[in-house]
Amino acid sequence: MKRIGLLGGSFNPAHDGHRAISLFAADALKLDEVWWLVSPGNPLKPRAGMARLPARLAHARKVARRVRIRPTAIEQHLGTRYTVDTLKALRQRYPRHRFLWLMGADNLAQFGQWRDWRGIARTMPIAVIARPGYDRAARGSPAMSWLRRFVRPARQSADWTDWRLPALVLLRFRPDPRSATLLRQADPLWHREYNETRVRDPLTRRMIV
Repeated sequence: MKRIGLLGGSFNPAHDGHRAISLFAADALKLDEVWWLVSPGNPLKPRAGMARLPARLAHARKVARRVRIRPTAIEQHLGTRYTVDTLKALRQRYPRHRFLWLMGADNLAQFGQWRDWRGIARTMPIAVIARPGYDRAARGSPAMSWLRRFVRPARQSADWTDWRLPALVLLRFRPDPRSATLLRQADPLWHREYNETRVRDPLTRRMIV
């Protein structure tokens, strides 16, 4: 059995902030691995400015090298579009693993817009990592008004495999101002070096197109 944290997103592009947050969560939650679920397409984000999936996965693998982070585009293989469906499919595909959903406070602030977000909370534990400027919105969000009764103390975070669902833990992390938006503004063509790259998914071993 492996203890695996799942961090979803466009990773457009992945950066050292993603890496730092993932390693912090891995230590706090005693995770064996963190899987970056590089999304084929986020229903809540516009397509304009979105780099191709192979480029995003190739760059994510470069950022995550030599640590216990495994970027994957498995959603393309599973054929899932929404997080709730992806998480259920992963639990079926890997019944021996124990999964936990990771997200930043910025995602918690708009969690109520996600399809069947209560179903996500009933599928696996959730760990929310602080993000600069988003904590107040996250704590005051409609989703949090329902989730608040299920919050576990941070000191118990390593025991998440024993929690009864729904369960949520709020983790404090050193503020990190880095964001994919700022990186794209600084270098809109960051993905050009991957235009001809063929990349194999490290989890499914399939070529990503």
